Amino acid sequence: MDGVTEVYSVTGRIDLMAVVRGKDHEMIADIVTQNLLKVDGIKTSETMIAFKVYSRHDLERMFSVGLE
Repeated sequence: MDGVTEVYSVTGRIDLMAVVRGKDHEMIADIVTQNLLKVDGIKTSETMIAFKVYSRHDLERMFSVGLE
């Protein structure tokens, strides 16, 4: 599906997490409401916007605090 770049099977109160990428919030809203919510079996959605992306290097440094 255009705009969906990744889909993960996850644990918890939801079953799947989809990563949607678009040039602006309006495009993301259209992908979710016009495409994703029309897929058979999807009953609800919760949309979250990422403010910052962390590199693998940043994550490894953050989670190694106190291990040195």
